[in-house]
Amino acid sequence: MSDLGCVEWPPARIRSARLVLRASEARDRAAFVELLASPEVHTYLGGPRPRAELERELPATPERWPGSFVVDLDGAMIGQVLLRRNTEHLRPAAVGKVDLGYLFLPSAWGRGYAAEACAAALDWLDGVLPGEPVVLATQTANAGSMRLAAKLGFTEVERFRAWDAEQWLGRRRGPHEPHCAGESAQTRHR
Repeated sequence: MSDLGCVEWPPARIRSARLVLRASEARDRAAFVELLASPEVHTYLGGPRPRAELERELPATPERWPGSFVVDLDGAMIGQVLLRRNTEHLRPAAVGKVDLGYLFLPSAWGRGYAAEACAAALDWLDGVLPGEPVVLATQTANAGSMRLAAKLGFTEVERFRAWDAEQWLGRRRGPHEPHCAGESAQTRHR
């Protein structure tokens, strides 16, 4: 589900040092097909979708809903960042929270784009929904996603088994939440 409350969508383009986050456009369709059909991208996501199916089923402007950002580098789509409110999840700790997801074309891997784009999306979320808790789930075998989660400030809530693999659920503390259970904002700043 993509419900982000009363957030106006699409927002103004979000600019980071190298990237632009924006709503999808018709020109992004081919990149979405590539992203969703890529075996490399979907190694830890249950496998790719068949290209022919995507070509038939994707609308002219794919993924145009609140919380779906195209990641644009020099005028071309290189990935997608997703912010969706969880209404159903395998883990109760994630229900009701905003879930961060991301997909990047393999040609964009290893350059820090995912960290930059996700940080920009999280900064935007902090501005429109201050203090909103955010979760991230990934397979523990996905070393790149585990590193990115740590870099973005997600800490482990739990590990669990699903889809024949160990999964990791992390939570990002909101900017106004205490660091430790029972710690208040006042005690933290003494």
